[in-house]
Amino acid sequence: MTRLGTAIRLLICVLAFGVLVGPHLLSLRFGRGRIAAHAPTYFHRVFLALFSVKVTQSGTPPALGEPALVLSNHISWLDILVLGSLRPLSFVAKSEISGWPVVGTLARLQRTVFIDRARRAATASVNATVANRLTDGDLIVLFAEGTTGDGTRLLPFRSSLVGAARAAIDAEGGTRDRVRLQPLAITYPRRNGLPLIRSERPGVAWYGDMELAPHLALFLKEGPIDVHVVWGDPIAFEAGTDRKRATAMAETSVRRAMQKSVTGRGEDGLVNRPVADPEPETLTSADIAA
Repeated sequence: MTRLGTAIRLLICVLAFGVLVGPHLLSLRFGRGRIAAHAPTYFHRVFLALFSVKVTQSGTPPALGEPALVLSNHISWLDILVLGSLRPLSFVAKSEISGWPVVGTLARLQRTVFIDRARRAATASVNATVANRLTDGDLIVLFAEGTTGDGTRLLPFRSSLVGAARAAIDAEGGTRDRVRLQPLAITYPRRNGLPLIRSERPGVAWYGDMELAPHLALFLKEGPIDVHVVWGDPIAFEAGTDRKRATAMAETSVRRAMQKSVTGRGEDGLVNRPVADPEPETLTSADIAA
């Protein structure tokens, strides 16, 4: 992609933001309405369409309006745009992000829940906040590894913030006897129509101590990206559910989906035929106006 092409696309993103941000802020100011819920989704779709990121998904996501705590792997800043393009949802993120230029503003507009990982007492406060959001019917995404990886392996899931599910059940005056824990695997299987090999992952994955500028240069240079999102089988979290066991179950589900995407093989070692997968839903530029 040329510099001129990049500049034009970024300008369109700025214009899209300018069109959406006013109604979005008004909707937030006067109550959570349809505009506040869907404006971030439209913005993410515009960005992905402009920069040739095609998203497919399989599995069964929560029904619209059904609250769920999503436990996902984390590979890149692009994950936020990909997941945010699918439906209205919010994220749990480290507090440092709130102070980042541009990114922090976008995160706050998406009603991100921030956590200060340096304060152990912050977990209880965040669990209470997420529990209230779940009680209100929100879909909250937790990147359960606590950091990003290169997409070839999965780090252990942390269970501390899964306590929000129990807090939602135990909430005073609450009416929920269970909360849906939703495993979700996000993978980047192809670029330019070809399988993404490990040496090409720095152009997609942003992890470790990678500098942002060279990473973004690779992202813009190398061409179209295919992303696949797999919604795993939901886990019913009830009052008597063991938090660590439920987290381990979600981790296993995400690990299996990632293994299938990266190696093309299931647990039995046999090559998975494409026809065996559920028909994926494809998100294209035509969905922007949906």
